[in-house]
Amino acid sequence: PSPQAAEGTDGTVQFADLQRDATVADVLRAAGAGLRSVEHVKRYTTIGTAHDQGRTSGVLTSGIVAEALGTCVADLGTTSFRPPAVPVAFAAFAGRSRGALFDPVRVTALHDWHRSHGALFEDVGQWKRPWYYPRPGETMDEAVQRECRAARTGVAMMDGSTLGKISVRGPDAGEFLDRLYTNMMSTLRPGRIRYGVMCGIDGMALDDGTVIRVDEHEYLVTTTTGNAAKILEWMEEWLQTEWPGLRVHLTSVTEHWATIPLVGPRSREVLARVTDGDGLDVSNEAFEFMSWRDTTIAGVAARVCRISFSGELAYEVNVPAWYATSVWEALYEAGKPLGITPYGTETMHVLRAEKAYPIIGQDTDGTVTPQDLGMNWVISKKKPDFVGKRSFARAENQRPDRKQLVALVPADGHTLLPEGAQIIATATVPEPPVPMLGHVTSSYRSAALRRTFALALLRSGRDRVGETLYVPLDGRTVPVTVAEPVLYDKEGARRDG
Repeated sequence: PSPQAAEGTDGTVQFADLQRDATVADVLRAAGAGLRSVEHVKRYTTIGTAHDQGRTSGVLTSGIVAEALGTCVADLGTTSFRPPAVPVAFAAFAGRSRGALFDPVRVTALHDWHRSHGALFEDVGQWKRPWYYPRPGETMDEAVQRECRAARTGVAMMDGSTLGKISVRGPDAGEFLDRLYTNMMSTLRPGRIRYGVMCGIDGMALDDGTVIRVDEHEYLVTTTTGNAAKILEWMEEWLQTEWPGLRVHLTSVTEHWATIPLVGPRSREVLARVTDGDGLDVSNEAFEFMSWRDTTIAGVAARVCRISFSGELAYEVNVPAWYATSVWEALYEAGKPLGITPYGTETMHVLRAEKAYPIIGQDTDGTVTPQDLGMNWVISKKKPDFVGKRSFARAENQRPDRKQLVALVPADGHTLLPEGAQIIATATVPEPPVPMLGHVTSSYRSAALRRTFALALLRSGRDRVGETLYVPLDGRTVPVTVAEPVLYDKEGARRDG
């Protein structure tokens, strides 16, 4: 800059608006360009367009323009000060979205029962879900181990009401679901249930759940708890913008149904007790896996589904939410002689991980396809197309070194690997950058396996089964053996009790 500029005599370092870094020189340049209105000068220089809307710079600018034009400020006037010309408190902006109202809390119809029976809760989405039910003097680990043993050896029950539920109705409902899921849904017979996976347009797993065929023109879709709203919006977007010709209506019924999974080798006995006299045959032959039946429990019409997220013999009892507590208590009382145990989300995670049932969003990270999860069987070979199918052919999706779901078994049998921990190939951590082979997605202590284990996404994972790798932890490395993801009841025999 010239010596004059350094002294500020030309106005280049004399600021009229500190928020916009606008100077006296900018104002004089606007006046020199023939602008005579302060509103025009405002737009030429951007003075008065920041947070205070000219409250601190408007009069000053008018004075400079008036001096340059040889008039007075009173004749020239000032610019309009738009709100918020006066500072507004952040609390006013926040409104009612403060404290407990900042993130709305949702509770199931059974929340009071859980609380009165000592449940501790965890946040899942916006829901308060029972985490585990500690007895006096029990640690979390002891409580979860007890709940797991009950589900594997006797009978247990949990509140699964937070599962997303979407009613899909209309003459084209089957065609609509065929286009969204990787497998066929239109061939499902009324009274039957099918597991399905949805993919994004990039071919990555978006959500999974079950589809119930209610009748010819109605299906009930379940989603993961945290994705209920997301999947409804996803389905509405396709229906309204891409396939408006399909005759389909979507309705969220998540809050309408209370869902109670009844789990364990003795769950059939409990169900038979509460439906006794209703004519419901709960034998494997009459009530097959992945089917549903209507019945009555404690005088309440109920829909019972043979679905298992634990690998054990299990039933999901669905009743209108208004009657959730009475039906829950009827099941609980009927199971007391058999030692029925309520269990929470932590036990649910252990049971499903032992069977390698993935949770979308925990065992996936937006870069995982159904094939990476070992779910080639869920991809239809009959359908000409579905959302994401073309992306399966991308070179990136065909790479042999993609991350795949595997199990990790710590060599010492008791180290609990942190979720998110990285996996390396050497017993000593090399100098950065460290080549990472994958990461731990789920990690638990198993009562059935009598050891700790983990699920992980690992590069070329299926080719590494039996290999020893390492997980850095607290300044040391933990040796782990790569295993097939299903660690418990690989044959699936326990599903039928």
